[in-house]
Amino acid sequence: MPSVLHRVSGCRGGLLLAGVLLLRLGAPPGYAAGTPEKPNVVFILADDLGWRDLRCAGNPWHETPHLDRLAREGMRFTDGYAAAPICSASRVALLTGRSPARLGFEFVTKEPTAKKPDPHALAIPPYPLNLPLAEVTLGEMLGAAGYATGYFGKWHVSQHNNGYLNWSSTHGPLQQGYAEGDQDFGSHSYGDTARPAAEQGTWPEGDYGRDALTEKAIAFLRTQRGAARPFFLHLGHYYVHTPIRSRAAWLAEKYAARLPAGADPRRAVYGAMVELLDHYVGRLLAALDELGLAENTLVVFTSDNGGHPEFAANGPRRGSKWNVYEGGLRVPWIVRWPGRVPAGTTSDAPFIGTDLLPTLAAATGAALPRGVTLDGRNVLPLWLGAPAGRAEAERAFTWHFPYYHPESGFAAARPTIGVDDFAVSRTFPQSAIRVGEWKLVHFYEDGRDELYRLTDDPAEQNNLAPREPAKSRELRARLDAELRAAKARLPAPAPNPPLPLPR
Repeated sequence: MPSVLHRVSGCRGGLLLAGVLLLRLGAPPGYAAGTPEKPNVVFILADDLGWRDLRCAGNPWHETPHLDRLAREGMRFTDGYAAAPICSASRVALLTGRSPARLGFEFVTKEPTAKKPDPHALAIPPYPLNLPLAEVTLGEMLGAAGYATGYFGKWHVSQHNNGYLNWSSTHGPLQQGYAEGDQDFGSHSYGDTARPAAEQGTWPEGDYGRDALTEKAIAFLRTQRGAARPFFLHLGHYYVHTPIRSRAAWLAEKYAARLPAGADPRRAVYGAMVELLDHYVGRLLAALDELGLAENTLVVFTSDNGGHPEFAANGPRRGSKWNVYEGGLRVPWIVRWPGRVPAGTTSDAPFIGTDLLPTLAAATGAALPRGVTLDGRNVLPLWLGAPAGRAEAERAFTWHFPYYHPESGFAAARPTIGVDDFAVSRTFPQSAIRVGEWKLVHFYEDGRDELYRLTDDPAEQNNLAPREPAKSRELRARLDAELRAAKARLPAPAPNPPLPLPR
């Protein structure tokens, strides 16, 4: 399927760590550290933002002027994917360029004392906990290439430290190559319980509130102005993840008036959270302009997985966060690099979260990790406007989710996964592969395969497996081979399975 390009309107021990990384990564090729040609990099990761939550992606309700501006000044990708339909798994892929299947990190990080899930016919693999320190991250790669590195916000690939989402003191960003940073929850509802009473009230109309996370990220930018070396800012927003609460009642009222009759009122609050995220991203972009940094800064914006089924309108794509239909995997991808990325363009060239690390290596001249099998590819030519060629058309994109969801209350969830049904559905252990216009979804519990032709059926409604057995066998064999090569963990028959639920 050819692609189409459209024109549209110091941590402690840091010196020792750097020395070790130079041995693992090698001296960075290309530009010498600090030369003007070497771009700064700002990577902004939203949380649970659906592929269609932005106005520039066609959302009819949300106002996202700042991200729309970013798209106008850069390139927006319509077929950009997350590497997993769930948070932690997607994040480890972005950080390392390695697939969740290869890392054995296919679910969110779970404490050893986590509540056991509902019993099922298949026994799921153990939950992941910590991204191993041996894995080379974006921070380590770019730090070894001479970049000042800062990480701010959500990490969620290691054990929590005395509170949900608190950074680990042994496996957090500061132990994984980032020289400085802060986990601040900002104005997100995660931080509500710790706020003093004076900061619990609603904001007046027109007020987007203070977001300490954004302020700390901007403070990092200010320290880099005039510095002799480039910087890498990694900003992990908590928006628009649940809890769906906001102090911007005036925004929620605005979106309540726009929603269809009978819609869940929480979707109005969700709309407010989307606009708040957009506003905070706008503040960061304005700081780049103010500091004279924008022209030599590569900005990448995306989300960790598809939108939450109860709040995000993922249609016409089927499914949502937690499953491997398109609604759970397609996410916003916007890339801006003045003078390099063609401004005001959209592209349907597909790529995936594992591609971020090798692509940033190519853009910055950083050396790739030595002796490490990467699942991602350098897609910088696509970002710079080159059309997708034969290699891209024949590339296999794979996803692996060997778990059931929801973890508890599975029987009460919606039996089937639909399009914009705004409810949590039953997700069974599954994997998927896309090659060109074809996509196959495999279900482990009953061995079933579903085959879709995405160009004709973007909503994945017409299962072609019975009519196209040869294509089904071809893609299934390729999926199995990809998973074997990654040594993927598979679900196995449970020793005492319960009676199966009706489907």
